[in-house]
Amino acid sequence: MEFNIKSGHPEKQRTACVVVGVYEPRRLSEVARQIDEVSHGYLSSILRRGDLEGKIGQTLLLHNVPGTLADRILLVGGGRERELGDYQYRKVIAQAIRTLHDTGSMEAVCYLTELNVRGRDTAWRIRQAIETAQATLYNFDQLKSKKDVCRRPLRKIVFSVATRRDLTIAEQASREAQAIALAVKLTKDLANLPSNICTPSYLAEQAKALCNLHEKLTCKVLNESHLEKQGFNAMLAVAKGSEQPPRLIVLEYRAGKKNDNPIVLIGKGVTFDSGGISLKPAKDMDEMKYDMCGAASVLGALSAAVELQLPLNLVAIIPAVENLPSGKATKPGDIVTSLSGQTVEILNTDAEGRLILADALTYAERYKPAVVIDIATLTGACVIALGKPAHGLMCNHNPLTNELLNAGRFSGDRAWELPLWDDYQDQLDSRFADMANISNNREAGAILGACFLSRFAKKFHWAHLDIAGTAWITGKEKGATGRPVPLLTQFLIDRSRDDTMIAPLSPTTAISSPLPFDPSEDKRADEENKELPSAELPSAEGEK
Repeated sequence: MEFNIKSGHPEKQRTACVVVGVYEPRRLSEVARQIDEVSHGYLSSILRRGDLEGKIGQTLLLHNVPGTLADRILLVGGGRERELGDYQYRKVIAQAIRTLHDTGSMEAVCYLTELNVRGRDTAWRIRQAIETAQATLYNFDQLKSKKDVCRRPLRKIVFSVATRRDLTIAEQASREAQAIALAVKLTKDLANLPSNICTPSYLAEQAKALCNLHEKLTCKVLNESHLEKQGFNAMLAVAKGSEQPPRLIVLEYRAGKKNDNPIVLIGKGVTFDSGGISLKPAKDMDEMKYDMCGAASVLGALSAAVELQLPLNLVAIIPAVENLPSGKATKPGDIVTSLSGQTVEILNTDAEGRLILADALTYAERYKPAVVIDIATLTGACVIALGKPAHGLMCNHNPLTNELLNAGRFSGDRAWELPLWDDYQDQLDSRFADMANISNNREAGAILGACFLSRFAKKFHWAHLDIAGTAWITGKEKGATGRPVPLLTQFLIDRSRDDTMIAPLSPTTAISSPLPFDPSEDKRADEENKELPSAELPSAEGEK
C-alpha cells in the first residue's frame, strides 16, 4: 500500500474518503469541527440524533457532506479524549483501516494522526498509524489455490499533520515505519510457512536473498560438516533425529565506523519442534512451525536496518535445525560437549532451543561484540508468566536492559524484565555434567532457560528475549505477529543515533579484523557450503 504525508484543510481534500475522529460523548475532534463549520452543522446534527456516540470501534460513513470535496466522510470513535493512550490509538487506526478497506475506498486522507494521544508527538502518531495500517491489512494466502480477492481494496492513504512545520519529521517517521512494516511482513511470511517448505536450508536461502538489498550485507552458511569440525555438538544433538540437515546462518552488515564493535542478534531457528524423544502432545503441534520466529525476527530486523541504511555494524547469527524423534535422535540423559567446552546433560530433548543458542552465543565471541541479543520462542513458562502482551527480558547488563525496555515502550512492542539472579543457577546442577538443560522442578521455567544461556554469555553484554507468548496468535486467527521486529528495529535506530554506546566487555577489536569466514566468498555458495534441503520448529518441556 502507498503512504503519503501532507498538511491541509479537510474540506479541500478531493479524495474518496476523509477520515476524522469523534470523542466520547459525541464530541467532534478539532478537524471534525472544521468540517462541521463548512457544512453548516451537518456533523453536529448527526451526533445530536445519536447516530454515533464516539466510543472506540464505532464508525459512521457519510456521503456527500455539504461544503466538502471528498466523496465520503468517515467518522471514527476515539473514546474519551483524556483516556486516549497508545493502545486505544492503535485500535482506532485499525478500525478505520478495516472500514476503508471493506467499503471500497481505494484511497483516503486520514486526520486521525492529529488526535490527542497522551504523551505522544506527531512522529510517533505517524509511525504507529502506518505500522498499524499494514498489520491490519496483512493476509497470508500464498498457499491457497483460491484467494479472497477484494474488488476495491484500499491502495493509498495520506496521513495528515497539523502544520507544514511537521512535514519533515513526519516524512522521516513514515520512512522508518514503512521499513519496519515491511520487515514485520517478512517475519510473518517466514513464520507462517509450513515446515515442509520453511526448512533450515530454506531459511539459509532467504538469508542469502537479503544480500541483494545492500552491498554492505554479506552472508555465510555453515553446513553440517563445518559444524561437526568446529564442535557445535549441542546444536548437532538437536538435529540428529531429523533428515533435514542443520545450518548456521551468519549475516554481516557493515555500515558503521570501521573500529566500532558490532551488535550481534541471534535468532532461534527451530523450523519444526516435535519435542524429539521427549515428544510433545499432538494437540496444537502444528503450531510448532513457529519455533523459528526468533530467526525470522532477526532477518526482519536486519532487513529494516539495511532498508534504513542505519550507520551500524551488525551481525546476525541463526542456528537453524529441525527437532524430530528417530533412531538417531538424542535421548534424555545423553551428555554433549558444547562449542564452549562446557558439558550439558540433556534431561529433556524438548528444551532444545537453549542448546542451539548456547553454541551460537559461543560463536558470537569471535566478533568481540558490543552487545549480544538472542531472540527465542523459548519457554511455555514465559507465556504463563506474562501472557501475550509482553516479551520476557533477562539481561546481564542494566544499561542494555533499559535500552531495550525504552525501545519497547516507544515502539509499542513491549518487554518486561524478569530476574536473572544467581539464586536460580543451582537448579541446573547435574551429577554427571557441568549442567543440565532443565531443572527437575517446574518453578521459574523462563528464568532458568535464561540462566542456562547466561553460562555461555559471560564474555559480553547480553540480553535474552523470550517471545514464546508474543510471536504468534493461537486460535481461529492463528498466525505470526512479527514481534519483536518493532522493538529490535527501534533499538537499532536508537543505537545509530547514540554516540555514547555501551562499551563491550572484551577489548575493542575492529569488525574488519579477521572474520570466521572470508568475506570475498559471501554472496556465492562454494562447493563446500552448497545448500541441502532442511526443516525446523519450536520446543516442548521448558520450551514452547
